[in-house]
Formats: sequence, structure tokens, C-alpha cells
Amino acid sequence: MQGSPKRKDPVCGMTVDPSSAAGKAEHGGKTYYFCSKRCAERFAQDPEKFLTALGAAGMEHGHSAGAQAHAAYEPSMTMPTARLTAPTGPSTTKGACYTCPMHPEVVQIGPGVCPKCGMALEPMDVFAEAESDPEYDSMRRRFWWSAALSLPVLLLSMLGESMGQRLAPPTRDLIEFVLATPVVLWGGRPFFQRFWASLVNRSPNMFTLIGLGTGAAYLESVVATFFPQIFPASFRGVNGAAPVYFEAAAVITTLVLLGQVLELRARQRTSGAIRALLNLAPQQAHLLAANGAEKDVPLDQVKRGDRLRVRPGERIPVDGVIREGASAVDESMVTGEPMPVEKSTGDNVTGGTLNSSGSFVMEAQRVGSETMLAQIVKLVSDAQRSRAPMQRLADHVAAYFVPAVVLAAVLAFFGWFFFGPEPHFAHALVAAVSVLIIACPCALGLATPMSIMVAVGRGAHAGVLVRNAEALETLAKVDTLVVDKTGTLTEGKPHVIRIWTAPDARMDESEILRLAASVERASEHPLARAIVTAAQERKIILEEPKEFRSAGGLGVEGQVSGRTVTIGSADYLESLGVKDAAERFDDSVFAVGESLTPVFIAVDSKVAGVIAVADQIKNHAPQALKSLREEGLRVVMLTGDRREAATAVARALGLDDAEAEVLPHQKKEVVERLKKEGRIVAMAGDGINDAPALAAADVGIAMGTGTDVAIENAGITLLRGDLRGIVRARKLSRAAIRNIKQNLTWAFLYNVIGIPIAAGVFYRLFGWLLSPMLASAAMSFSSVSVIANALRLRRVKL
Repeated sequence: MQGSPKRKDPVCGMTVDPSSAAGKAEHGGKTYYFCSKRCAERFAQDPEKFLTALGAAGMEHGHSAGAQAHAAYEPSMTMPTARLTAPTGPSTTKGACYTCPMHPEVVQIGPGVCPKCGMALEPMDVFAEAESDPEYDSMRRRFWWSAALSLPVLLLSMLGESMGQRLAPPTRDLIEFVLATPVVLWGGRPFFQRFWASLVNRSPNMFTLIGLGTGAAYLESVVATFFPQIFPASFRGVNGAAPVYFEAAAVITTLVLLGQVLELRARQRTSGAIRALLNLAPQQAHLLAANGAEKDVPLDQVKRGDRLRVRPGERIPVDGVIREGASAVDESMVTGEPMPVEKSTGDNVTGGTLNSSGSFVMEAQRVGSETMLAQIVKLVSDAQRSRAPMQRLADHVAAYFVPAVVLAAVLAFFGWFFFGPEPHFAHALVAAVSVLIIACPCALGLATPMSIMVAVGRGAHAGVLVRNAEALETLAKVDTLVVDKTGTLTEGKPHVIRIWTAPDARMDESEILRLAASVERASEHPLARAIVTAAQERKIILEEPKEFRSAGGLGVEGQVSGRTVTIGSADYLESLGVKDAAERFDDSVFAVGESLTPVFIAVDSKVAGVIAVADQIKNHAPQALKSLREEGLRVVMLTGDRREAATAVARALGLDDAEAEVLPHQKKEVVERLKKEGRIVAMAGDGINDAPALAAADVGIAMGTGTDVAIENAGITLLRGDLRGIVRARKLSRAAIRNIKQNLTWAFLYNVIGIPIAAGVFYRLFGWLLSPMLASAAMSFSSVSVIANALRLRRVKL
């Protein structure tokens, strides 16, 4: 150990072995080591920021801080709270570093919550993310127990008067106390922890309001249950019992727990999508030794320079170059294009892509986190973390609203204590509690979630799946739509467009198609399937080919009706001695669009015809794009396809903006460039290669017919894969945001009017005085009005 002392990562505080560190950097004449590349990148951006925090924590470069770390960081059993500077304590859950999406300066080891906003922290290294989420499991357990205990409390409160003859109020209050106490103190413990953190860090948020409201209701109820005599007679019933609000404290706590469960489950689904990306890479590789022997090894043991065999139907293990053999590789993961690309000796191949046909030997060049698949995963993870949640109006106002409520309660207490009637303390306590109860954020908390919940249900009926409130809010403001071509504007499946016969072929289109399809029925190539499908649609009877041969994805050959039929590209036919395949056809033959792929047919070594195969534009795409442009949206098409194909599709759709031959990370860069220009960008796509751009856009829109990863990284999914769904989604977005603003306006107006009345401001003028019971009734009425208004969204026309 003395020969290789452990070092501290200056970003997250983890102990790092220099010999196995993920990165290192020189600064100020010293070398710093990092647990992950993410930490190294953050340090390189602002070294002094982290070194200052490191010095404040009492750490010196190269020295141990174990004892101090244990004293400085003691994680909670259920809800560890993040520090505002790099933590120095021992690692928890896999020792991974976690940070807040909204406040990147908040870093800690292990999962937890942000002390500034209360959001759940995200892992900084997605590859180290745990399969299960202990916070989600804890919240779900708390919710079900709290719901079971809150229901009888609510029933007792509602049926209390009718049960008066059989159950005395003091007894009923005691039962409610027994049932509500575990809900508030155990079920709501995480919220009170976040409430306390918001006070310590002077960052009021929704949890500040929740802590104040539920805490005030619960504490007043406890005092009323055990010490009712301290309340003035005017606030007590004929039997001497004071009003209690256990049901409000318990039900609010349960509802907030439900919201947390839903939020954490959504985050867990997103994490599952990223893991699905990682699973695209095979778990093993076929390693070839120097003597030619072959053995299977785990993927993490593959090193740069290793020779690997890839068989037909297998996924390529790592990035590299083909050294022996040839094949057709399905690179739709990278380019989004469904047609396999022909590969031969010297061509590069990408890890995670599918070897459609043929066997080859490759040399590994990029392994582990260097592969393109790993980079796509990293891009998705970073884009997700960089997209801040919707800044709700309630969160902005909370910074002023919470101190104002507390100040109003304090002023009410002292005003009644010094200037109110006897008993001074009892009147002061009642006024202060009334202010806090009427300011309980029930209506404020319901204003947005209720509108979102109803809007999401309405959207589902219209084929629009809304995944989060941020997307719904932002979609109404979008002015630029970036659209992936394949699978979004086009069908994503190749089709036979047209067949031409050679001038001297002496056979018609049907005969050419019959011969070609008879041979291709033995092939699994997408182009072959397109040709066979075209023959079947024309009800052409096919033969079983004889002496079928496949040239590693370059072409095929076989015997049909005693004739030798060769199918492939012009270059492939040329290599077999069939001369001037392309020159036999006039250029006007291909004028229908550069997006087609020509498949040449030779019969008995003579060119007979050519079959044009292309990915057709979706029927609804032109109408949908026209509607979007009429709304003032700028539409930009992106594709990994050839420039000629992109230009042809853009021309057919009337689009002026089209970018071709764009790789996944470049799609993300296009989105980010548009955002830097001040545009609000929505990205629509359906493939794995679109996932980084979907996550980077202000709003990601996935086709429901696309991949799970694309869907999980999009805020909105069009279940029917119909672009007209974007038009419906924008109408829904505008209606929902209008409804939310109405709800928030009512919630704030209710507080603006209710708080002064509860504080007794108008007592001397009009004799208005609000008891905690009436405050609770007013709070309930405000909640009912918010829910009723939100339900109107069910009737919105899309």
C-alpha cells in the first residue's frame, strides 16, 4: 500500500487507486486521480472550484482522511441528504457518485435527495447504476402503509358527527391520533427531512410547504387532543373538545407519497432503457489465438488488437476492422437505416450492430467505454441529466410564499398575544395555526398534477402518450421540429418501387420479378424480402432455387427453370463477368428519385433488368408536415442515409432543411446548435440512434412503432406512429397549460384572500375571524375547485 498510496477523487471524494483510476489530471504541479471519466471532465472544466471545496473539507493531496470522513458524513438509513460540496465520507450503493440534475454542484457518494430542490439524485456514471432503486422501494412501502392507515382516519372524520352518540369526540380524536401518527411521522419522514434541508440551505420549495402544512395540522391536532383546555371556549364544542385535523395531515402525506412513487418509477423505467442499450453488446466474444484456436471469452476481457470471429446472426462485440471475410451488417442502431451495409476486408464495423449474413474475422480497435455503443449510452445519460425539470410557477413563488406565510403566522400570533382579548395565548395560537392550515399547499400541490393527470388520460385516447409534465408544457412553446427520416417520415421498410427490363431482355417485368424472387426466397437480406413480398403481392408462383449461393451480402446466385439467375449490385455483376450492367439503362430510368436502391438482375450472364427498392414516405407525412408548417414551425429533417436519398425525400415533402449522413452524436449536436440559436426544439424519431437527440431536445417525441429505448427517452410518444399526433399533442399541450395557469391562479388567490382572514386582519373592521375548522373547510373547497377545473380537460377537442 505504501508503494501505491490511495488518493482522493477531488470531485466526489472517493478513494481511488492510481493504478486503476479512470482518469488523471495535472494541476498546480500535482497529479489528481478520478474514479470515473465524468469526474475527470468536471474537474477539467473548473479545477479551482473542486480544490477549494477539497481544502474546506480538510483534505490534503495524497493524505488519508478516513476518520474525518466518518465524522463528516453519516448517511441516513432511508434518505441520505447530499452535500453542497464534494463529500468526504465512505461510499454507499456501489460507491457511485450521484448528482442533482438541477444543481450539479450537489455531489455525494450513493443515492439520496438534493437539499436544494428535493429531487432524487442521478448517478454520474450510468454504467455503475444499480438495477434496483432502494428509494423507490422505500417510498412504495411507505405509501401503501400510509394509505391503509389514512383511509379509516378520513372515514372517522367524515362520519364523526353521525357517530357522535356511539363514539365521543375525545375517543374519536384519540383513535385518529393513533392511526395518523405513523403516517405523518414515519410515512412523511422523508418530506420532513427535505423540509429541514430546505431551511438549512435557505432554499424554499414544495417540500417546505408540505412540511409546514402537515406539521402545523398534526401538531395543532395533538395539542387539541391532549390539552383542549388551552383553547378558548369559542373554539371548542359543547363537550369541550377542540377541532382536530389528523385527516388533513394524513391524507396530504399519503398523496405526496403517491406522487413520489410515480416519479421514481418513471426514473426507473428510463434507467431500464439505458440498460437495454448496454445489453445490445453480446456478453461474450469468439477470440482467435495466434495458432488459430478459438475460445469464448467475456466481453470485458477483449483487448485492443485481439482477433475475433463473428458468425452470421450474431451482434458484433466491439468496434474494429474486418481482416478476413465479408458480410452484410445491419447498422440501423447507428444510422437508423434498415438496409444492411455490405462489408468486406478493410471495412470498419461497430460494436452492437448485427451481422446479417456471412462470417468474418475482425480486429478489435475500440473496447469497453471507447466503443460507439458505450458513447451512445453516455450521450443519452448526459442529455437526460442536463435537461432540467419543468420550472413550475409554484416553485418560483414558493421562495417568497413560504417566508410570507411564516411571517404572517408569526405576526398573527404576536398581534393576538399582545392586542387580542383574553386568553391571549390561546387566541394567538389559534390564529397562527389557522394561517398555517389555510396556507397548506393542498390546492397548490394539486393544481399542476391534476391537470397533467387528466391531460395525459385525454391524450392517451387520442394516441398521444405524455411521459412527463415538462414535455407537455414545453411542447406548446416549440418553434422548431427536428424529424428523423427513417421510420418517422418513411415506413422504415424497403419496398419494390418499379421494375425495368433491359432493351434486349425478351422478357417482361413479371418474369424478371419471378426469377429474382425465386432466388431471393432463400435469402434473409431485407432487399431480398422486399422482392419476395412484391412477387407475393402480385400472386406470382415462385420456384425453389437450385445451387443457391450467397456472396456475403454482395449478391446471390441460383438456378431457376434451368437458367442461371444472378442478383446484386452493378459492381457485383461486373465481378462475375456481366459487363456494363448500369450503362444498359438510360439515366431517366432513375429519375423517380435518388432515394431508391437499384438491384440488377442477370439471366445466363446477360443483364435482364433492374428492380428499384426504396423506403416509402408515410401516407400521412405530407399532410402532417403541412399542418405543422402552417402553425409556424420550422421543420428540419435529419438522416444517416445518403445525401441523394435525403434530398429526394425532402423534395417530395416540401422541406427546405435537410441534413444527411448524420451519425447519432451529430444528431444531438444539431439539436444543441438549434437550441443555442434561441430556438425551442422538439425532436421526433424512432430508433436507438435517435435516443441521444431525443434526450437533448426540449421535447423528445418518439414513434410508438419504434424502439423501446427511443420511447423511454422521449417525453411524448405517438402510439400510432402518426405524425399528425404532434398536431394533436400541441393542442393538448395548450389546453393543459391554460388549465394549469387557471388552477394556480385560483390556488394563489385563495391564499392571498384566506391568509389575512385567518390572521384576523379584518376582525376589528368586520368581525371576521377564521377558526382552524373553517380554515380546513376552505382548504378542502379550494382543492375541490382545482380538481373540478382539471376534469374539464376530458372534454377538450383534439
